[in-house]
Order: sequence, then structure tokens, then C-alpha cells
Amino acid sequence: MRISYQPSQPQLRVNIDRRRAQELGVELSDIAVTLRAAINGDDVADLNVGDQSIPIMLQAQNLTINSPSDLANLYVGGSNGQLVPLSSVATISEEGVAAELERHAQRRAIEVDMQLPENVAMAELVNQLRDIGEDTLPSSVTLAFKGEALTFEETANEVMLTYVLAFVIVLLVLAAQFESVNSAVVVMITVPFGISSAILALYLTGTSLNIFSQIGLVMLIGLIAKNAILLVEFADQLRDKGYQVREAVERAALVRLRPITMTLVSTLLGALPLILSSGAGAEARNAIGWVVFGGLALAVLFTLFLTPVVYLGLARFTKPRADESKQLAAELEQAS
Repeated sequence: MRISYQPSQPQLRVNIDRRRAQELGVELSDIAVTLRAAINGDDVADLNVGDQSIPIMLQAQNLTINSPSDLANLYVGGSNGQLVPLSSVATISEEGVAAELERHAQRRAIEVDMQLPENVAMAELVNQLRDIGEDTLPSSVTLAFKGEALTFEETANEVMLTYVLAFVIVLLVLAAQFESVNSAVVVMITVPFGISSAILALYLTGTSLNIFSQIGLVMLIGLIAKNAILLVEFADQLRDKGYQVREAVERAALVRLRPITMTLVSTLLGALPLILSSGAGAEARNAIGWVVFGGLALAVLFTLFLTPVVYLGLARFTKPRADESKQLAAELEQAS
């Protein structure tokens, strides 16, 4: 860990006793003028000679200040005209300060730079640092992340928005394709369970929830919906042929079991090379592979058992698409 604040620059600090200075009738401005004149000179006025400006400097003799202790021997004029030793109203202390003071968001800042350990995830480290800051830092000091930690926080917020947009977009596309919001909701009801299954797979395998696994979760939304589409679309077709809701969903679950199993197995086999890969970039491929493999492997249970139950509960409140088509044809025939 490297801390940017290194108080290695020597400095003299004049600590003024304001109450004592007021009792002796010494103005703070007089102390400032005396110190400037003794150390570096005080700019009193500017003398204009022709087109030149010449500063008039008030400066003490060169031999007056030879060491820091000589500052305490200076005299300052009081309100009653008497000279008061500077040591009577102020003390001089030596201290170390940083040669350069950094700022962040227009505030004084101290930068702490550290390497991320290989066995610690970025999210875990950020949470630990935030907890330490809340316990140790005073209320006037705040903790702000920069670099990879800041990128992680921004990415986490953006990925959460991406999840919501992906879910809504897929829902709207399915509603347009099915011509029914009910069927689209039945398909998307398994998505939260699939994402939970993927996160469980990451936990069981010890894989962190990094940017690559988050990308895999977004991709998983479409893969999970694919299996439910096979079942719901076939059930809607059977209802168009005159089947009742229960009969249609039971027959669809039996007939579509083989296509769902085939697509599931092919997708899982396609994810195996990502899981078994090694070498440079293997961590990114393993994260995406475990999300796809674990999410689909566990989510298929919800697709085969939960989707028919949800369809049976919701589809009874909607009419088959064939009824709407017949009604539209009848209205057109009546209008003609």
C-alpha cells in the first residue's frame, strides 16, 4: 500500500495565542507584517517611475534572523505604543508537511494506492474498505474510489440497468411475436429463477461475480427464454385447434420435452470448452461458461415444471388467438 501524503518537508508553524494577544493589545495583522518583514520582506507599495513599477519592500536586516529561534526575539507594536516580544503572544514549532497537496473534487485529498490480491474479489475489497472508512474516518472525511474500484462501481450500476433493459426488451419482443402479453409473461417468469441458478453455480464453483460473469447473465436471459418459448408456442397452437387449456399444456409438455432436452444438451456441451479452457484469458471464459452451464442446467427444471403450472394459471383468462382471428374475419365479412 502506497500513501501519497508524506510529511517529509520541514516547516515552521507560528501558533498565536489570540486571547493573550488581545490582552496585550497586539493586532494579528501586525504580527503578520512583522514576520513577513523578518523572513521574506513585506511589499509596502509600488513606486511608478516613468513606465516602470518598482516595489517598495520593508525587510529586516540580514543578520536579524539566523535560526528559527530568532523569530521569538522579534518585537511587535502594541496598542499602547509599547513593544511586545513575539514570544509573549506566540509559540514556534517545527513540523513536517507534504511537499505537494493533492485535491479531488475541489477538496483536499490523500490518495491510497494498492494492488488487488489474487485471492480477493474487487467487490469484496471495495466493501471492506468502505466498512473500514465508516469505522475509522471522522465525519468530516469522506471516502472516494478511483481507478479500477471506481470503474467497478460504475460498471455494477450500468450492468444492473442492462439487466432491466434486457428483460423488458425480450418481454416486449415476445409479446409482439406471440400477439399476447400473457404468453410473454409465462415465458419470462422463469428468467429470475435461471439467474438465481447461475449465481448459485458461481457460488458452488468459487467463481467471482465479475464483469465477464455479468455479461454471461445478460446472455442467459435470452437462452432461458428459448426453452419456454418451445413449450408456450406449441400450447398456443393446440388451443387454436380447440384444445382446452389443461389438455393443451399437458400435451405441449410431453411433445416438446424432446426438443427442449436436445437444445439444452447442445447448449451445455457448447459451454464445456469455456469451462475447461486454460491459459491466458481462461478466467473470463470460465466465468461465462459456468454462468451458461449452471444457469441452464438448473433452470431447465423450472422450465419443465414451473412453466406449465404458470401457463395453466394465466392462460385461462385469455382467449385463443384463433377466436380473435374468427372474430376479425366475421367483422370484416359483416362490414363488406
